[in-house]
Amino acid sequence: MDARSAHDGSSVSGSETSKMRLQLPASCDPPQPGAPAKQLVWIVFGGTGHMGRSLVKSALNHGDLVTTVGRVFETSPEAMAQHNSDTCLGQLCDVRDGASVARVIQRTLERFGRIDCIANCSGYGVIGACEDQDEYDLRNQFETNFMGTLHIVQASLPYFRQQNGGRYLIFSSTSGALGVPGLGPYCATKYAVEGLIEALLYEVDAFNIKATLVEPGLVRRDEPDSGTNPLPTWGHFLIKPASEAYSHATSPALHAKRMVQWLGDRQPTSAVKCAELVWQLGHCSYPPLRLLLGSYAIESIRDRLRSVTEELEDWKHLNFPAAADAFGGEKGEKTDREEKGDREEKGDREEKGDSEDRDDRDDREERPEREERPEREEGEETDGGAREKEEEKGKEREKDDGEMMEGITPEVNETEGSQGTACVGGSDGEKQG
Repeated sequence: MDARSAHDGSSVSGSETSKMRLQLPASCDPPQPGAPAKQLVWIVFGGTGHMGRSLVKSALNHGDLVTTVGRVFETSPEAMAQHNSDTCLGQLCDVRDGASVARVIQRTLERFGRIDCIANCSGYGVIGACEDQDEYDLRNQFETNFMGTLHIVQASLPYFRQQNGGRYLIFSSTSGALGVPGLGPYCATKYAVEGLIEALLYEVDAFNIKATLVEPGLVRRDEPDSGTNPLPTWGHFLIKPASEAYSHATSPALHAKRMVQWLGDRQPTSAVKCAELVWQLGHCSYPPLRLLLGSYAIESIRDRLRSVTEELEDWKHLNFPAAADAFGGEKGEKTDREEKGDREEKGDREEKGDSEDRDDRDDREERPEREERPEREEGEETDGGAREKEEEKGKEREKDDGEMMEGITPEVNETEGSQGTACVGGSDGEKQG
């Protein structure tokens, strides 16, 4: 034990320079290198696994207090008792049992007086086709990965609310964002964990409780004692024999098995470096909802999101039609000929608009002349009207003079008329006579 601790210490000091270069973004306000950090009390469920052991060692090396929790079916009480010290408490727990989780919470409070950060590194998976996994395999994965996380949250959340602060670091996986052939039920459990924690984050934010999903990708075991570790290279996974339908070498259902057997200890992501970043995550002021660790996690999830976005763009016309009659089928999308016709029609409208602009300019230039012309015509009409009025007045005066003359000349006419009559009568008399 002493030799192992010395070896671990030399490894940590030897990699201190590389660790200093690992730093979370400044936007989350992580602890600064060389500056003293506040001492936190951790509970690390799954502390005997690859990632859990690295996180426990990182927290202890930074001066924090840790309760490391081993699996009841994997570690003996004597082995966990060896972890006991002034800064570390070893416990056994089955996360599938809520009472077992509650006992760990209570013993940590009795030992250290408080809890600041809870990390769940426990997990279990079966590698095999969905059809080949029986009900026991399915229930065991869901009870360990999903129900185990739920038990941890429900047992500790009342204390965090009373304390008005706390942090959850829940280890998910790239399988929580991807569908990996050969890991169908395992992916389903991680999808469930992702939905649970994301919803929980909104519910408890008012109590100053934070939660982060840690998504590592292809993490290798690179600790000094990896040669004697009883865990298999691929961690807490059971490789189940494939049935005849999925047993040929190129079967997609064997993808996950081929990956873990081909990679071995050559996974590109270091568990020790991941643990350092997770420790910073426990001390930062503004933790993210998700922390992706490793280039494989970044590239695979980014490709997945790009694929989803492209698929949304390809099918969005079913919900956001380009035209009002898009659901008619024949008029939904425009053909090249229709688009060409639209472009020509647009060009005609633009030419027509230019022609109308020119006409407007001509109208503006001719408008003063048209306005002057009616004025002249109106003036001429006014002069003509005046002359007509004068002529009418002259006629009226002449008429009046004529009437006056008629009033004077009737007697003369009557006399003349009588004389004329007499003459005529005389003539007639003469004839008669």
